[in-house]
Amino acid sequence: MSFVFLLDCQIFMQKSLPNEFLSALKTIFSTNDILIESEECWTYGYDNSRRHALPQVVVFATTHEQVLRVVKLCNEFDVAITGRGRGTGTTGAIVPLHGGLVLSLERMNQVLDFSPENRYIKVQPGMTNQAVQDYVKSRGFFWPPDPTSAAFCSIGGNLAYNSAGPKAVKYGTPRENTLGLRVVTGAGEEMRVGVYTSKGVVGYDLTRLIIGSEGTLAIITEATLKLTPLPEAVKTLRAIYKTVGDASEAVAAIMSQPVVPCALEFMDGNAINMIRHYTQTDLPENAGAMLMIEVDGQAEGLEYAAEKVMAAATNDGLLSMRLAKDASEVKALWDTRKALSPALRKVAPKKINEDVVVPVTQMPALISGLDALSKQYDLPIINFGHAGNGNIHVNLLLDPDDPIQSKKAHACLDEIFTLVLTLNGTLSGEHGVGLEKRDFVDRELDAVSLNLMRAIKRQFDPKNLLNPDKMLPLQPLL
Repeated sequence: MSFVFLLDCQIFMQKSLPNEFLSALKTIFSTNDILIESEECWTYGYDNSRRHALPQVVVFATTHEQVLRVVKLCNEFDVAITGRGRGTGTTGAIVPLHGGLVLSLERMNQVLDFSPENRYIKVQPGMTNQAVQDYVKSRGFFWPPDPTSAAFCSIGGNLAYNSAGPKAVKYGTPRENTLGLRVVTGAGEEMRVGVYTSKGVVGYDLTRLIIGSEGTLAIITEATLKLTPLPEAVKTLRAIYKTVGDASEAVAAIMSQPVVPCALEFMDGNAINMIRHYTQTDLPENAGAMLMIEVDGQAEGLEYAAEKVMAAATNDGLLSMRLAKDASEVKALWDTRKALSPALRKVAPKKINEDVVVPVTQMPALISGLDALSKQYDLPIINFGHAGNGNIHVNLLLDPDDPIQSKKAHACLDEIFTLVLTLNGTLSGEHGVGLEKRDFVDRELDAVSLNLMRAIKRQFDPKNLLNPDKMLPLQPLL
């Protein structure tokens, strides 16, 4: 017996799960922790992309031991496994292509150990980013990765994608802020990787390998996160420029001097115009780009540090520079940036949002190329992102239900990725690959690298059960 499920209008056939498998699941999970009916499983077949596939069964783990047992069971019956956090990803990475079992980790949301003296916290993967921040804040710490979806996304998801956010410009990504992991491999083997100390070079760095692997190598069940003391004070400023080139020159100058900002955010002229049309703002009509800059650290000397950054940000293209004097002014400055997302949702609720990265000096060429593609394909493109890393979020505004617009958008994306690689960039900085960029990866990675990555996948997951057919381009059938 088989059934059909849909994914972007393609039809897949999937054999029914054996009764013995389902019966064995009930020895691992209680009735309240298993979903079998299609209408109940439906919600767990998508993420924040427009892709969807119906899982055959969904289970909710609460312990490492349950994860270990269910992965062993799936190996015994050759059932595909898709690990899932809270579904905030945008690339289809947790869409269960082959049906099978979705392993939800959202109920694994406990703090396992907190050692302020050693500056780490050990948590289960289902805790939200915000829950971790709130927990450690009372002792004067924070975990630097801060994606926009922090209130909703899980730590496990942050690690699976290596998702960072604005503070990565100074503090790094999850790879730089995670000491160790406890995992279950696709083969159903458990292991601990990493350390509890700030230094450690024993063996290969499997922690960094697993982080960013999008659940294709192992399921994370515990994460030991490296904490950073909260800064005493923060200075916020906004700089507006005539052109993207002027803003990029400022970014390069800022990143070339000793005071590293904790946030350096960018918006192009198209984004500024959209904000102007949908909200009240003091942005000038001739603004071609905007930078939001924050500097943090000890209160003593921070004024001087802010002055250094302001001096570096000043060039002939600067139209205005505003330093917030108090909390209300800080809010006013960030409100301008935060107005963009609601405006985008109003104009194009089904927009395509791709994150790419180029060297900072190539940002003008990237934005210029994107403007040219926008005209060529008659599709509005709005650009913003993390300027200090050259990580730009490219938003194509379209109605995907219009087949003509959808076809144009996919052709445009193809050229966008080519442009990015021509500029010595990379196809993703924090959103990951999943399904959306899988078939473009061989443009960035050579055949030797891809073959080595496939061999690593086989070593961790010899039966190819763990989130199969994600991240790496599919190999043709012989």
